[in-house]
Amino acid sequence: MTSKTDRYDLRAVDPLIALSLLTRLPLPPFTWPEDRKPAAAAWAYPLAGLIVAGLAALVGVLTLALGVPHAMTAVIILAFMTITTGAMHEDGLADCADGFWGGWDKARRLEIMKDSAIGTYGVVALLAVFSLRWLAITQLLTAGIAPWILCIPAVCSRSAMVAVMARLPNARDDGLSKSTGRPGGLQTGIAIFFGVIAAFFAPGGAAFAILLAALLSAASIAQIAKTKIGGQTGDVLGATQQFSEVTILIALAAIAS
Repeated sequence: MTSKTDRYDLRAVDPLIALSLLTRLPLPPFTWPEDRKPAAAAWAYPLAGLIVAGLAALVGVLTLALGVPHAMTAVIILAFMTITTGAMHEDGLADCADGFWGGWDKARRLEIMKDSAIGTYGVVALLAVFSLRWLAITQLLTAGIAPWILCIPAVCSRSAMVAVMARLPNARDDGLSKSTGRPGGLQTGIAIFFGVIAAFFAPGGAAFAILLAALLSAASIAQIAKTKIGGQTGDVLGATQQFSEVTILIALAAIAS
């Protein structure tokens, strides 16, 4: 559980903690406070998403300036984001797909999710979500929308991660999610606030569609995880990010078309 101090304690080091947990970006040296669980920095997860997407958008802008077609640029953007995050969210999606539908009870599902091998369900989930993300980004670029639009789903999807992290108990007695802890009300509220603010930067009055997409995505993953394994793990949070991001991208692409 998150300590009482962590619940109401925000620190300047938290964005660096968030980046160290959620990305593979080179970071300046910093001291991780010994009294601080990673979940205390959850309010900064959306900021980590903003940086990842901002860098990917910059790559997209440069790629388009060189005359690379929209579809190829979309692949480059997705590849950059995957490399930047170490594919940790994609890994969570695949593990959840394998575990949730490959096991008959909680223990077996958690065992499958912990296995480093990837199964049929995981492959299908990755192909489906990656394809939808690619198609949506291609649609947005073709409609003349700048790659900076990607910052919106990146922020909102990580806000959704924090909401699920706070809402559900840990499904395991060990593992990354257990050691990370759970964010308190202040951390969760700030993370959600960042997502709401990001949504209102969407063009064409798409803010409410984005917020609805994020809400339904997070609620769906949370309910499935609760039913299948009784709570959340790091893989569940990764799946939340991926499912929320692709749903928001689809909403944006639909509005732009």
